[in-house]
Amino acid sequence: MEIISCAAEMMVFGAKWRKEDKTVGLVPTMGFLHEGHLSLAKAARSANEILVMSIFVNPIQFGEGEDYEVYPRDLARDAKLAETVGVDYIFNPTPADMYGDDFQTTVKVAKLTEGLCGASRPVHFQGVTTVVNKLFNIVQPANAYFGQKDAQQVAVIEKMVQDLNMPVNIVRVPIVREADGLALSSRNIYLSAEERKQALVLSQSTVLAAKLFEAGERDADTIKKAVIEHIKTSALAEIEYVEIVNAKTIQPQTKLTGLAMLAMAVRFGKTRLIDNVILQ
Repeated sequence: MEIISCAAEMMVFGAKWRKEDKTVGLVPTMGFLHEGHLSLAKAARSANEILVMSIFVNPIQFGEGEDYEVYPRDLARDAKLAETVGVDYIFNPTPADMYGDDFQTTVKVAKLTEGLCGASRPVHFQGVTTVVNKLFNIVQPANAYFGQKDAQQVAVIEKMVQDLNMPVNIVRVPIVREADGLALSSRNIYLSAEERKQALVLSQSTVLAAKLFEAGERDADTIKKAVIEHIKTSALAEIEYVEIVNAKTIQPQTKLTGLAMLAMAVRFGKTRLIDNVILQ
């Protein structure tokens, strides 16, 4: 496995692989890898000749007062984990290499970014689409892998790829959870023992919503109310949103039809966690 820190060098490799007609898979991450990231790499490894994992804590997707400076970073640890799942190259650029001194161009997907996480994090998705666009241009992958836990992010990237005619296939990989149900996240390390315990109301809420749906409930407000009441059993939980939307368009649903999704964002102390479940 090789670690590449220069965008120009990575572009040479990407162009070479495309010229050789090699299938390249890209797993974009911000590092501090966990089993969720490794599941993306495993899916990519099985379907591509070359596997590239980017590890880059992207400054432009963090808003004022968010955790960019303290976001966990450990490249040596990440490299060891990446190698165990067959990653060929880690692309680990610096912010200066990615954005330079006079960066002025961004990519924005409009409608899909207005609700859910976009409502409270107004710069987030523009930062995500801009960096993912750059990664696609640099690595030139045929396939790119994203986790379903960040469901709105995947929908936004899929829309960007569709609208801009990008020759990249976006692959969604299911949420990976701890044994007790908590969705894996690099930010889970921020949780105190008690916060970690109470955060289980999120995964419990996905199970509750799925059971209500399977029992025939199709009214979004009824399911949302039940989920909110359950989350409120946690004294430490501060709800940012609980919504039912179309998983592709991220538009609210009143009656569950098609690809409906329950999505939640809840704070436990200083830690903001998200979770979701598809209801179909």
